[in-house]
Amino acid sequence: MPGTNRPTLRDALRTVPPVVLGAVALGGVIGSLARYGLLVAFPPQPGRFETATFLANAIGGLLIGALMVVVTDIAPDRRLLRPFLGAGVLGGFTTFSTFIVGVGRAVDAGAALLALAYATATIAAALAAAATGMWATRRLTARRRR
Repeated sequence: MPGTNRPTLRDALRTVPPVVLGAVALGGVIGSLARYGLLVAFPPQPGRFETATFLANAIGGLLIGALMVVVTDIAPDRRLLRPFLGAGVLGGFTTFSTFIVGVGRAVDAGAALLALAYATATIAAALAAAATGMWATRRLTARRRR
């Protein structure tokens, strides 16, 4: 866009050390495989609550909340922790795109109320889980520091 000084994606990626990109990629493989395991255990069905995606986003929210406390308060010097676990593992495990597809599937199956409930429950659970993860991690680590 004219007038913006934003670098292209290619230029931005050139500034990231290869070891960091590798950490994100490896973590992404692990997180995606874990999410796939949930999909195998709880396969989606049209017109039904998408349990696997709900669980991935809620569990992922909890772990992201805990991770943010760890990487900012406890171990800020661990250079690869956030890229590997945050962007990689948890980025591959949680999924907004599959969540949106699930909402669309429910609407297409004529279950608009389910779509609304699923959308609301997923967002609320993920946010509440992230807050809980942060709170619990701060509380647990405060006890250990005493």
